[in-house]
Amino acid sequence: MTRDLFARHRAVLPDWLALYYEDPLEITHGEGRHVWDAAGNKYLDFFGGILTTMTAHALPEVTKAVVEQAGRIVHSSTLYLNRPMVELAERAAQLSGIPDARVFFTTSGTEANDTALLLATAYRRSNAILAMRNSYHGRSFSAVGITGNRGWSPTSLSPLQTLYVHGGVRTRGPYAHLDDRDFTDACVADLEDLLGHTRAPAALIAEPVQGVGGFTSPPDGLYAAFRDVLHERGILWISDEVQTGWGRTGDHFWGWQAHGRNGPPDIVTFAKGIGNGMSIGGVVARAEIMNCLDANSISTFGGTQVTMAAGLANLNYLLEHDLQGNARRVGGLLIERLRAVAAQVPHVREVRGRGLMIGVELTRPGTDEAAPEAASSVLEEARAGGLLVGKGGGHSTSVLRVAPPMSLTVAEAEEGAAILERALRSI
Repeated sequence: MTRDLFARHRAVLPDWLALYYEDPLEITHGEGRHVWDAAGNKYLDFFGGILTTMTAHALPEVTKAVVEQAGRIVHSSTLYLNRPMVELAERAAQLSGIPDARVFFTTSGTEANDTALLLATAYRRSNAILAMRNSYHGRSFSAVGITGNRGWSPTSLSPLQTLYVHGGVRTRGPYAHLDDRDFTDACVADLEDLLGHTRAPAALIAEPVQGVGGFTSPPDGLYAAFRDVLHERGILWISDEVQTGWGRTGDHFWGWQAHGRNGPPDIVTFAKGIGNGMSIGGVVARAEIMNCLDANSISTFGGTQVTMAAGLANLNYLLEHDLQGNARRVGGLLIERLRAVAAQVPHVREVRGRGLMIGVELTRPGTDEAAPEAASSVLEEARAGGLLVGKGGGHSTSVLRVAPPMSLTVAEAEEGAAILERALRSI
């Protein structure tokens, strides 16, 4: 049955629509941190639909909220007052840390980043954007135009002039040999030099932890140091929190808070985990920025009643059960467990990350050369052992991405680490 579905998939969907595994997997249902395939096989899910199942599969509180709201009304558009949308916007504005915040809901992280770019370029009257090397911000035309990851950038055409900055990857590149302080100073000097050769851009957009790029990040405080340079020139800071938001990194509720010395960003984008599988994205910005557009705009599907009800229930569960704290505690144990394994596996160059956002970078032993065939092998072996993980990486990297639901238990973390250890040792 799965092979038949695979053939039908290939017949009607694009060739570039990637599928994991040599024998692709059809996931039919899930519960907690586990999912099942069409053959009845059970898997511990350490990828959560690309960091989207944030709390748990089939979380009763979210399911109940969706069913009850769907029984009343599913959708009416932003042309009418919408109580669940207002309530979730109030929560997001308060949690964002941005003063006098306004919130606009979209259907995805891509659309959220599109909106942020629209706001920044309109507010600043500039189409130039600073972006990080190795970054990923979505698959729309403008988001592809600022993506600094060749594997996810199918065209060089763009409505924006993009200038790429050093700093998103700590252990590769020309400054990798420096200590954290000198690394930050070198990246700041690079930014200042770049700005000396161009008109002032509209904004810097940056992921506090680069998701698709392999869960890489700079030293804490780098974006705060960038902010000093940006603020002098009126350049905005957009923090792309599509993958890092809502406490996943454990230490902070938002990824930007590791760089918060100079206050919050001007704009924050979010998506993925807040809906726990429902299609929610959004933008939070200071009122003067959000309100700068001088033409009409609505969202047909952003902020629908049923998705907002899901988001509210999911956020309430996350806060009431301190899943940020759980991500910090269980994620810390998982990282240390994987680092102990990595010390005995020659293919593992680095285990990095924070909270429940962990990357395992694979290389050919004794070199810094990427080992994509090893990453694919581990992915297959982990699946055979009953564990689902992701993969990613930017220029010359191959990384396993580990990002389970934030309700992961210590026992499940140990179980998953043991499966992943066997898979790594099988390379």
